[in-house]
Amino acid sequence: MLREFNKEKHNVYIISPTERRNRQKTHLIDFDKGKILKIKIGNIQKSNLIEKGITTITLESKFKKAIKKYFSDVKFDLIIYSTPPITLQKSVEYVKNRDNATTYLLLKDIFPQNAIDLNIFSKKGLIYKYFRNKEKQLYKLSDKIGCMSQANVDYLLNHNPWLDKKKVEVCPNSIDVQDFNVTQLERIALRNKYGIPLEKKVFVYGGNLGKPQGVDFLIKCLSSQVSNEKAFFLIVGAGTEYWKLEKYLNEDKPSNVKLMKHLPRDEYDCMIASCDVGMIFLDHRFTIPNFPSRLLTYMQAKLPVLSVTDSNTDIGRIIVSGDFGWSCESNDVNMFKCTVYDILNANITDMGAKGFEYLLQNYAVEKSCNI
Repeated sequence: MLREFNKEKHNVYIISPTERRNRQKTHLIDFDKGKILKIKIGNIQKSNLIEKGITTITLESKFKKAIKKYFSDVKFDLIIYSTPPITLQKSVEYVKNRDNATTYLLLKDIFPQNAIDLNIFSKKGLIYKYFRNKEKQLYKLSDKIGCMSQANVDYLLNHNPWLDKKKVEVCPNSIDVQDFNVTQLERIALRNKYGIPLEKKVFVYGGNLGKPQGVDFLIKCLSSQVSNEKAFFLIVGAGTEYWKLEKYLNEDKPSNVKLMKHLPRDEYDCMIASCDVGMIFLDHRFTIPNFPSRLLTYMQAKLPVLSVTDSNTDIGRIIVSGDFGWSCESNDVNMFKCTVYDILNANITDMGAKGFEYLLQNYAVEKSCNI
């Protein structure tokens, strides 16, 4: 989105954190019609809860201080910020008041409710009250709130009835669309390189492997397919729950599952396109309607999508209504088995093509920039 604004000749100033583990000081990077300010913060990804919590809480003071130091002579018209995190309220408020700027929140995560759903902390504790107060302040400060889907709009208004309906709208995840389709020769070469069978339908999951993805249920789904000679499952990713999949593969040794931790970005995109069906997994306990952005990666590679999620998100309903995939709930292994059987007998090429067209019409970056 920021690249698109820059391409349209807007002056774009970006604040982007760099974690302590990267050993970089706060610094400015110049580019055509803009600057990137890299702010040194504590570690937040793949770190323990205490370190992550301290880093999250101290973000807004560091951002505000850096804005005063590096952007004191810049008058901003529009401030765009996303969740997570929700702790940028004071820095956004400072620039809004200083420059009389318009504020636009891209709501990518509804926190702290997502942590409550996964039992990370209690709704009765002080931690929840602190973050819930921060969340409300951020919503009040925002002139517009762009949600990933209609289910997110509905959730936000139902659980915050004091919000003005006019300032909440759909502004979906978007992508600078490229055709990542691969030739048959490229597909064969990549599958051979990584020991992935050519004669089987390959179901791929690519992305984070943490608590939100419901890895325990994913393992149950994989276990249900051990005797399926027509399907192969490729899992590419990392995260706090990766070890569970690694343990399952080491102990049960399923012949039709492969787990990979890292791939170079270009090769990752080609690998996804060399598979047949993309998979999305979300923990069934979620009450908030998550909308994972990896959907767009699959659509860009012209893969139909199997959505295995809770009942509150509308990602599965969108996939089914667009006729580019299937949906089942992430607490029903038998439903997963039946859906895999349906997929093995479907015309996945046509469905993948429909997904790419849906991507162009609904999730191209130009559309979100216009919003």
